[in-house]
Amino acid sequence: MEVAPQSKSPASPKQRKRIALAAILFIALAAGIWVWRAQSTAAKPKGAGIVQVVSAVVTQADVSARLTANGTVSALQAVDVRPQTSATIKAVHIKEGQFVRKGDRLFSLDSRTEDANLSKAEAQVVKDRADLLNNERNLERLRGLFKQEYISHAEFDTAQNLVDVSRGQLAVDLASVEASRVARSFDEITAPIAGRTGAIAVYPGSLVQPGTSTAIGAVLVSITQIDPINISFTLPERELTDLQQAFAKGEVPVSAKLDLSGQPALKGRLVFVDNAVDTASGTIRLKAEFPNPDNRLWPGMFVTVTLAPRTLTGAVTVPVQAVQTGPEKKFLYVIGEDHKITALPVNVRLIQDGIAVVEGIAPGARVVVEGAQNLRPGSVVDESGSNKQKTEDGKNTGKDGAKPNNTGKQ
Repeated sequence: MEVAPQSKSPASPKQRKRIALAAILFIALAAGIWVWRAQSTAAKPKGAGIVQVVSAVVTQADVSARLTANGTVSALQAVDVRPQTSATIKAVHIKEGQFVRKGDRLFSLDSRTEDANLSKAEAQVVKDRADLLNNERNLERLRGLFKQEYISHAEFDTAQNLVDVSRGQLAVDLASVEASRVARSFDEITAPIAGRTGAIAVYPGSLVQPGTSTAIGAVLVSITQIDPINISFTLPERELTDLQQAFAKGEVPVSAKLDLSGQPALKGRLVFVDNAVDTASGTIRLKAEFPNPDNRLWPGMFVTVTLAPRTLTGAVTVPVQAVQTGPEKKFLYVIGEDHKITALPVNVRLIQDGIAVVEGIAPGARVVVEGAQNLRPGSVVDESGSNKQKTEDGKNTGKDGAKPNNTGKQ
């Protein structure tokens, strides 16, 4: 006799809820563990303890040490034109701001008085020559009579004396004529130099008179030479020795840059080194001369002056970012063959154009350029950047000059 199996009774609602809650808790726990492991893996860097840096190779080259200073444009020469006689202006032959050449007429003064004096002096010369000629003829007649002893020696001496007096008077009056001509020339005022005229403060009919710059109307016009033109600037006295040596050897090139975008630098030469150092500022005053045919430089302008009086031969250079500042002196983070960092003190001689000229390190060494804030002596680094690639390519170059394929990781 077979016994029929008994069927299991269905789970109650409370049991189903418990099973569902346990399943949810298990899934949540598993998800939490998976997220924690993922975060831990992401937070842990590849190669723990290794710092990523950008490196550069220490190089050696000749570096021109440039000096930069602020300069002021000044005229090569400037002249204040003043009258030398008291007269009224007859004509003004120039305009304000006009370029004139040496010898060009600037002003004409009323010259009627000087013309009359010159005519009077010339007439007196004519009279003196006539008197001299008459006295010389009279002397020749008396000389014949004196030889025949018809006149006394005293009468002959008197005639000779008249001739000598006439000659002296003629010389005096000839000098008077020359003085009158000089005085007359002062009425035609010409340009003593070539340059550009300034403001004109007189007009036809104005009364002018000689005097100092404080006298009213003393300066008729000023003329300033524009081409060539000077730039004055100062440099620290410690540069004096190099400047003197370069100046003694020959021409020292100087460039000037205007404070305008798109303007090329102007080329000139050093022409003057002052004979004394300014004790107040400890600087030496210099001048450079620049051609100025297009009038780009104007007296009173401010420019930036650059010159290179010396060259550092075989200078050791590094990027300026590689130089670190320590509590006592500057130093570099040097990368060893084992990729460990060593702090090497150096002496910085010059910084320009993004490079630093240093002493205390040999060319060919690798130094840290970026990422130094995370380093300490003994840190292990992983180099990156174009500088490292160039170094590796140089080391791996074969005898035939061909470079191996380094696209894959070792």
